[in-house]
Amino acid sequence: MAFEPGDVVMLKSGGPSMTVVSAAEDEITCLWFGDEGELFREAIPAIALESVFSAIGDDEEEEDEENEDEDAEDKDDDEEDDEEEEDEEDDEDEPAKSSKKRAK
Repeated sequence: MAFEPGDVVMLKSGGPSMTVVSAAEDEITCLWFGDEGELFREAIPAIALESVFSAIGDDEEEEDEENEDEDAEDKDDDEEDDEEEEDEEDDEDEPAKSSKKRAK
């Protein structure tokens, strides 16, 4: 994967988010803040880095798919509930019709 200045990356093994300052073919220079607020700058092999936003983007896509599945299930449940309510209303109407016929 090619990194460009301004990209936000992190080590594949974890750690803080870092900003790419410069990118050569195999070596990426990154800046990041440490726990105490100190600023670090280091050249890191490209193979050890991954883009933070691509990983987040993948998670968002998975969440969107899960939400779509849940919405579809909810819609199916609502349709089933509507059908059951209609059936119940029909059942309630039938005895009334029968008793009217008997009264005649």
